[in-house]
Amino acid sequence: MHIKTAASICSHYNDIAKLCKESGEPVYLTKNGEGDLVVMDITAFERRAKELQLTQTLFNIRTARRNGVPGHSLEETRKVLTQTIKYA
Repeated sequence: MHIKTAASICSHYNDIAKLCKESGEPVYLTKNGEGDLVVMDITAFERRAKELQLTQTLFNIRTARRNGVPGHSLEETRKVLTQTIKYA
């Protein structure tokens, strides 16, 4: 985790952007010693957004299964994947 003052974004934008890109981690900006903003590389942001979406999808599936919603057998899934790959 990297922490910088909010004022540093104006005078050190290129350095902060480089830090975000090289580390792949967000940079936390503080104002008056308190957390204010988070800045991160767009690629890292998009990756995290996809991970969050996948996590939510898996959670929804697990919840549905626990609530009795039927799923698909391994064989059904294999057939669908095989057809999908075949026509891709």
